[in-house]
Amino acid sequence: MKIWTGITLATILAATTVTSAFAQGSGADVYTSTKCAMCHGATGTGNAGMKVPPFKSPDAIKATDTALSAAIKNGAGTGTIKMPAYAAKLTDAQIKSVVAYIRTLQK
Repeated sequence: MKIWTGITLATILAATTVTSAFAQGSGADVYTSTKCAMCHGATGTGNAGMKVPPFKSPDAIKATDTALSAAIKNGAGTGTIKMPAYAAKLTDAQIKSVVAYIRTLQK
């Protein structure tokens, strides 16, 4: 009986973990659904007209995950075109997943 209880609890825990991860979405899903791709391009090539550099630029590659997360959370840029802050729209886990996705675009 104890074995079945343990297996049941483990199954419930695993299902909850998978559901929570799925509900937050993958970095690619968040990237496309929150308008990141509109300015940064579907593959991270940037938008020269908006002065958005590609993710493969040396500065973007050198940026730490913390710096990228801060830019997503708090907004970034100077001049007339600025990246808006997404702190109110994305969870920390979603921001982390977007940063991880950006890293895949840099390869």
